Amino acid sequence: MAGTSSTNPAIRALQLELKKIHEEPVEGFRVSLPNEDNLFEWQVAIFGPPGTLYEGGYFKVAIMTFPQDYPYNPPKVKFLTKMWHPNVYENGDVCISILHPPVDDPQSGELPSERWNPTQNVRTILLSIISLLNEPNTYSPANVDASVMFRKWRDSVNGDKDKDYERIIKKQVNQTKEEAKKDGVIVPTTLEDYCISAAHLRRPSDDVQFDLDEDFIDDVGDEEDAIETIDSNDDSGQAES
Repeated sequence: MAGTSSTNPAIRALQLELKKIHEEPVEGFRVSLPNEDNLFEWQVAIFGPPGTLYEGGYFKVAIMTFPQDYPYNPPKVKFLTKMWHPNVYENGDVCISILHPPVDDPQSGELPSERWNPTQNVRTILLSIISLLNEPNTYSPANVDASVMFRKWRDSVNGDKDKDYERIIKKQVNQTKEEAKKDGVIVPTTLEDYCISAAHLRRPSDDVQFDLDEDFIDDVGDEEDAIETIDSNDDSGQAES
């Protein structure tokens, strides 16, 4: 990836985030750039958490698209892999509070603190999506049919469990295993393997070479100080409310 300096705060923020994700990987997902000259589009794959219906799954996010004013507004996240889930639209768009713009909208039923704010980042988005796989929000579903089916599966008596939701998810998980084979990815299926640093799960081609110039390196401290300041102000605002 080119190390050309830029005064664009979004580019600088994304450079820093991508660098941190590759240096300090988190279990459960892998990140790459389809075009190393375009920091505003990331390719992401999420591994299904062990011990859940999604265990062994390899779910591709088609593109995570960032706005030009990131991190003041959230990216858009869309699954390429077919997902039957209460919080994923049929076209693959992910609908969760953290991806909603930071506006006060009483009609949405969401608290402002649940929406996006500049202290959030790619890591918190992806961890929220992984958590959402096993614990959907059924109060305001993007896929009503999936939400109804999930509730029937969740609330049915163990001895007479409604299997429709489970059957669909397991079918989709099996389909993703073929994709993993094509991509040469070994999907972790045990908690121990899942928690191993994601660096061991990436292929060599996923490694991004960072050629950051001295101006950017000098600005990293300024970026982190700014984030701490925003975080402090945000906490103060919440305390007052």
